[in-house]
Amino acid sequence: MAKPLVAIVGRPNVGKSTFFNKVVGKKISIVEDFPGVTRDRLYADAEWCGQYFTLVDTGGLELKSTDVMWKHIQKQAEIAIETADVIILFADAKTGLNASDEDVAMKLRKSGKPVVLAVNKLDNYNPEKLYEFYNLGLGEPFGISAEHGTGIGELLDEVISFFDNDKNVEDDQSIKLAVVGKPNAGKSSLCNKLLGFDRTIVSDIAGTTRDAIDTPFIYNDTNYTLIDTAGIRKKKSVEEDLEYYSVLRALGAIRRADVCIMIIDSTVGITEQDVKICGYIHEQGKPCIIVMNKWDLVEKDTNTINAFNTDLQEALKFMDYFIPIYVSAKTGQRTDKILNLAQVALENANRRVSTGQLNDLILDCVRASEPPSVNGKRLKIKYVTQASVTPPSFIFFVNETALMHFSYKRYLENNIRKAFDFRGTPIKLIVRESEDDD
Repeated sequence: MAKPLVAIVGRPNVGKSTFFNKVVGKKISIVEDFPGVTRDRLYADAEWCGQYFTLVDTGGLELKSTDVMWKHIQKQAEIAIETADVIILFADAKTGLNASDEDVAMKLRKSGKPVVLAVNKLDNYNPEKLYEFYNLGLGEPFGISAEHGTGIGELLDEVISFFDNDKNVEDDQSIKLAVVGKPNAGKSSLCNKLLGFDRTIVSDIAGTTRDAIDTPFIYNDTNYTLIDTAGIRKKKSVEEDLEYYSVLRALGAIRRADVCIMIIDSTVGITEQDVKICGYIHEQGKPCIIVMNKWDLVEKDTNTINAFNTDLQEALKFMDYFIPIYVSAKTGQRTDKILNLAQVALENANRRVSTGQLNDLILDCVRASEPPSVNGKRLKIKYVTQASVTPPSFIFFVNETALMHFSYKRYLENNIRKAFDFRGTPIKLIVRESEDDD
């Protein structure tokens, strides 16, 4: 299920970020660390009245500015507007209506998207200060104070009233494969090659709200949906981190995917940008196939694949469960194996291990290597059970959670992977204290 996307737009200094932090429930720092990912965090998941959505904070809009920075911010905001399901336009009650508000409102009206008008900094509620904002032609303005949290509930009630819940429920049972990667890595070529085999093309659905192209097809009597995404690239004109909204659009595809097919250009090798994209996939807990494309253009000797595998393992330490395959979308070399590997990864992501097998394995692990003691106390693992799948999640009931050292947790994870086939999928180990002394 893809969460609805709610974009916050408006001119500078109207309190958009304050509102963003208030709704998300915490202050989102400028730089957020993910496994292998460092980026400005301009979006976060939020919830209101049981409705889950992704909230996006945009830079302040100055549509008539010729400054390079403002042009760049404007472009990002335009992409946010294009991809959004609902837009919140922020205005400032203290400074009143101005020409910039009117310019942005005109742009939003042309978008055809649902727009909710928020008039911020109305700390002492005075409805007369809202009257002039009716001139924007966006319906009733909602007076709020993002700083004090007043009026936000009514505003969010209006926002979620526009959500099309039927649209956000996946009504098909197909296996969704998101093809992601940098531009020019060969994503579209690979999609075309996969869809060019002898199989039934059901239909082509282009232009979803996440700027992806969904193509349902049947392979070996199994229904699939191939999601071809736009390339995730670096911004060149400002900072050297991920371009905010191309990432946002690709994240939508990653979130609703069952398996991610990460395409890397073999002629370039794995880059920092590739690692960042893999970090997003890992953070979402998705099974992953690493496809090294353009393999036909690489000069090879007897050690070439081993060298590439070593580079991948070093760069992707945080997701060493990945399944690699070396292909050429141009010649078709080994592309016929990709769907089979994706199926393997998905099956492993849905694998369940019986409680008896788990506890026998962990008992053997503890006998082979006892947990280290901390301040004279030693970790006792009392019981282990699998809680869920996709990704497989295991709950360890222990005497004290603080005694579970990261290195020992990693040791247990490695042994679970050795005993059961979890290639291609992340697994989660959750540690909880047990009140039971037995």
